[in-house]
Order: sequence, then structure tokens, then C-alpha cells
Amino acid sequence: MDKILETAKRHSYDVILIGGGVTGCSIAYHLIEKDCTLRIAVIEKDPTYEKASSSLSLANIRTQFSLKENILISKYGIEKLKTFNEDMSVGGSRPLIAYKPEGNLFLVDEKDRDLAHDGIRLQKEHGCNVEWLTPGEIIERFPSFSPEKYAGATFGPDDGHFDAFAMLSGYRNAAKHRGVEFIEDEVSSIVLKSGKVKGVRLHSDFELYSDIIVICAGAWSTAIAETAGIDIPVHPVKRQVFVLDTKIKSRTPLPLTILPSGFYLRSEGSYILAGKSLESDARGFDFNVEKERFFDVLWQELVEFVPSFEELKLLRGWAGLYAVNMLDKNAYIGEWPELKGFYLACGFSGHGLQQAPAVGRYMAELILNEEPFMDLSVFGPERLIDNKPIEEKGIV
Repeated sequence: MDKILETAKRHSYDVILIGGGVTGCSIAYHLIEKDCTLRIAVIEKDPTYEKASSSLSLANIRTQFSLKENILISKYGIEKLKTFNEDMSVGGSRPLIAYKPEGNLFLVDEKDRDLAHDGIRLQKEHGCNVEWLTPGEIIERFPSFSPEKYAGATFGPDDGHFDAFAMLSGYRNAAKHRGVEFIEDEVSSIVLKSGKVKGVRLHSDFELYSDIIVICAGAWSTAIAETAGIDIPVHPVKRQVFVLDTKIKSRTPLPLTILPSGFYLRSEGSYILAGKSLESDARGFDFNVEKERFFDVLWQELVEFVPSFEELKLLRGWAGLYAVNMLDKNAYIGEWPELKGFYLACGFSGHGLQQAPAVGRYMAELILNEEPFMDLSVFGPERLIDNKPIEEKGIV
């Protein structure tokens, strides 16, 4: 009996996190930073992160949302990026987040002009640096663009992009250094007892025990939740990005520029990154790059908006997954109300990387029953049970 108890003790944790991407690592870091005595396990099936959405992200952060909480999350994230290298320093080794505030430019059709101005007002109310640009002002700043058919654009000069893997590895290394255990395995099921979570069963046939389980496995979250009898409408949706070498180069870096159609582009050094998000994008775990998508879907729109890019080479591309919440395209963050100890941090719908700093801290405070530094209760998963989606207009 003593041997059985000792075995159970070795495999018992205060918190088990399922998914070691940027969200899971941020939660783990903030938990152990608040309480160094916690036993925390992070289960990640692929420590190379080859197919992790964190690694394959376009790595953008912006305050241009129309929901107060999303604005505040990103505003907090931008502030944390400024000190991230120092904050995540381990033994003299620092990550290099390489934050580049080159801006986000959202082109606006005439029909959405009022909605865009409402967004600007809300963003400014919360201290964000954002402005309205007319087509003429867009051309003044970015002479290669041809925005004449649009009403104008909203521009956030503090928005930008950074090294996605540096953020992931920064949180991971800092958490591991402080004692968080990272386990290479896959969860086959959630273990339940008397209406509470009790642990997880791994593909390796081991069982790990904890009264607190957090699913933060991105596009893989739905299948794991189903083993606990919980159906969350988070679906994997393929997104593709193409790397272009244009004959004529922009004299200055181009901001992440998003057209109303879903087409987007930005500079990456001397190259251009481009893609397009469509409602018809394929669901499933597909990482194949379809080069014909660029020529069939993106080429004409790119050249219409940036005529000087007509001559170019398609160098390569990559595909990653959005974990899209079909209810309202916002994340589920918090404890499932019908299963004690079962937490969700998933369904970020493409916003997970930029929201990881704030969400990691918030989740740690929820789990430890501390007063949250920011009220993110609007993202509570009970809205799925009540069928009350968040009403956010113009979410991208």
C-alpha cells in the first residue's frame, strides 16, 4: 500500500496544463511566479513545436478591436513586450522578442466608416494610439498603396509584430527554470470522479493526478474536452501565408495591412508576407501549402492594391491552424461551470499569441483565487451553455 501511495504522490500535481504552446507556457509561468511551491505539469506532445499555432503565427499584436476587453488585453501585451527580454531572462540568457511597432492599417469600406470611427473612439478612451487616415493620407505615408476605392483606414502606429517563437520559448524556459515540469506525451482522456476532474490519462498509459486541469491545446482542444463529455465548438481552420520577393522594394517597412476582403500583407525585411482569410477556408489538421491559392486568389488583389508589386517571385509559404470558436470568434477563458476544476483557455481564433501575456496572468489568478488584475469574465465558458455569444463587431 505504501508503494502505491508513493507512486500516486510522484504523479500528483497542483495543476496540469494540457498544451505547451504560448498560452500554456504563459499560464505555467504566471502560476509558478506567484507560488514557487506549486507542482505544475505541462503536457505537450510535440516539443519541437513544428505544427504549433504559436510558432506558425504571423506574430501580430494590435489594440484595434471593438471590444473593451480585447483592447485592454493587447494594450497590456504591448507593454509586456517592452520588458519581455529582461523579464524572461534565465541565468544570463535572454530571449530576443524583436518587437517591431510598424503599425496595423485596416482599410475601410464606406459602409463600415461609422463602425470604424466607433472603434477609434473606444480605443482612444482606453489610451490607445490610433487614428483615421483618408485615402490621400494613406498614399502620403505609404506611396506604393492604391487605396482610392476605400473610405479610408484606421491606423495604430504602436501595433506591430515580433518573434513568436521567442515569446513561446521565453515563457517556457522561465517556467521550466522555476520548477515547472514539461512532459512529452499526449492526453488520451480526462479522468473524472464524482463530478470533478481527478487527472489525465496519457497515451503512454500513465495517469497523472490533479484537481485542476486546464485545456490550452489550441486547435486540438475540442477532442480533449470531449473525453470529459464537454462539446466546445472550436475547430481547426487552415491559414496560409506566402513569402514574396518583389522586384520593386518598398522604401520603408509596410505595416500589417488588412483589406475588407480578408486579404493582408506586411513587410518582413526585404520580403513581403501575404495571405487571405476566407469563411470557406478548410477545416481540419491540414498543413499543406497550396501555391495555386496565391495565384488564383491573392495575386490579382495584391497587384490592384500595390501595382508596383506586379513583378515578383513566390519564394515559399507555410500553413498553420487557427483554433476558431464558431460561437463568436473569441476565446473561452475560465472554469467550466458544470465541472469543478476543469478550466479552458482555448478558441482564440487567431488572437492567442498576442493575448498570451494577459491571459496567462488572468488564468493564474483565477486558479489561485486571487483578485484578477483585469476583468475578463466576459470570456467565461458559461456563455456557450447559455448560448450568449459576445457581440463584437468587425472582428478580424
